[in-house]
Amino acid sequence: MPTGNHKLDKIDLKILKILQQNSKITNLELSKRIGLSPAPTLERVKKLENSGIIESYHAQVAPAAMGLSVKTFVLVSLAWQKENALESFLSKVDQIDEIVECYIITGEADFLMKLVCKDIPTYEQLLFKTLSKIEEIERLKTLMTLSTVKDSKLLPFNYDKLHQH
Repeated sequence: MPTGNHKLDKIDLKILKILQQNSKITNLELSKRIGLSPAPTLERVKKLENSGIIESYHAQVAPAAMGLSVKTFVLVSLAWQKENALESFLSKVDQIDEIVECYIITGEADFLMKLVCKDIPTYEQLLFKTLSKIEEIERLKTLMTLSTVKDSKLLPFNYDKLHQH
């Protein structure tokens, strides 16, 4: 959790932008790009990590290369009248690997889940054999993705100007 007491300056913002675009960059290359020597660059990156602003580093793996060609978003409405509906639903969601993201939302449903599967038959199996068996779910609505037109990992922030309060 970010501590909130870390003041970001122009150099920190440059570091954050560069690392979001390529977290494998060497400290030496990063230091050249931000105009600092390697030691203070590393110190700044460590501060950003320790303050919780940089949460983690990940390898982004191409789903299709792993044989995972189906991505769906599922709107879920919960049967709130069931006892411990929320806790029970969340513990079941946690056990299903294909559910890669799950959000509590406002609007026409209670949750939005992102699922990644091998193919349509696998998704169908998951839908009818697993999801439909979760009694806390009152209604499901599947939104099938056709193709990805944008998938940015760069947070929308003005990295070139300091945030004014």
